[in-house]
Order: sequence, then C-alpha cells, then structure tokens
Amino acid sequence: MSGVVVWESVGSLAAGPWIYAVVAVSVLLDVFLPVLPSGVLVITAGTAAAAGTGAAGQVAHEVPDILALILSAATASVLGDLVAYRLAWRGGERLDRAIARSRRLTSAQERLGDALARGGGALVVLARFAPAGRSVVSFCAGAAHRRARDFLPWSALAGLSWAAYSVALGYYGAQWLGATWLATGVSVAALFGAGAAAGFLMRRKPASS
Repeated sequence: MSGVVVWESVGSLAAGPWIYAVVAVSVLLDVFLPVLPSGVLVITAGTAAAAGTGAAGQVAHEVPDILALILSAATASVLGDLVAYRLAWRGGERLDRAIARSRRLTSAQERLGDALARGGGALVVLARFAPAGRSVVSFCAGAAHRRARDFLPWSALAGLSWAAYSVALGYYGAQWLGATWLATGVSVAALFGAGAAAGFLMRRKPASS
C-alpha cells in the first residue's frame, strides 16, 4: 500500500493543525484515564507525517511536523503530571488512606521518595512508559509532598523521552516498513513492549541515583 493510500486512510484523523491539540488533550488526560490510547494516537500521527514526506525529504504542509508533535506530547505530559501532582498534594487524609490500603501504591510512594531524595529520577522516567505508571508516580509524589523541584525535572525528561520515542516509532516505522497499517501495528507493538519492559524493571529493580 502506498503512502498516499495510507494518508487517505488516516488523513481524517491526523491531518490539519488541530491534530496537535488532540494529541495534547489526550496525553494530558491519560494521567487520569490511563485507558486513553494517547500513545497509539501519537504513533498514528507520526506515521501520517512519514506518509506525507516527499521525495526531497520535506514534510508536506497538511501533515503533522514531527518536532511539533514531540513538543505537543511532551508538554502535555508534563502538564498532566503537574495537575495530578497538585491534586494529590491537596488530597489530604482521604488520599493518604487510599494509598495506605494499596500495597502497590505504598511501595511506589516509598521507592519514589527514596529515588528523589538521592537525587535520582530513573523511576519517574520508567514509569512514563509503564502502563498506568505515570499516574501512580505523579499521584504518589504529590501525596507524599515531594518537592516540585525534585519531581518536575524528571517528569519533563520522562515526557520528552516518551514523546520522542513514540513519534519516532510511527515515523521511522513507516520509513522502514512503508506507510502501511502494518507499520503502525508494529510501532504500537514496540511501544507496548517498552511499557512491559519498564513495568518489569520497576517491579524488579530499585531506581538508581
């Protein structure tokens, strides 16, 4: 299937400047609703960018620009983390009790606190790739009243890493495999694979400083 055909297939979803707003809103909200397919949307937009690349290597006007996509997704990721962090900060005793009842949340809160206290934030970066890990880390950081200056820089690195990886999967997957739905599927599988690996590392290894 040619890039033109794929662009016709995904154009209604990923064409036009509004795609940046759609990506940003989806990424911002998935800290509260991890079931939102924000990663799939970012990959699809990256594939659309590859589908619209001309022979001279220039991205056509009507398709997303990869740098703008990365910045949109990364900025929205940090803003979503900050909102969750602030809400958890103000959550009070009710949220503290909810965390205390969950072994997973309690463990995540303790490990996050240890990592940030040592000046390391590998856990924050890993969590951005793991399923629901971003939500757990952001809420736990706020609930534990960790300093914003300890948490947000790592959140920014995590958001930028995730956004760049996701866009690159869509873009280069289409470049290597052709602008097809198969390329998008392989890219999505690679994103899920990274999430599974991140989840495994979070469970098995303490965050390093």
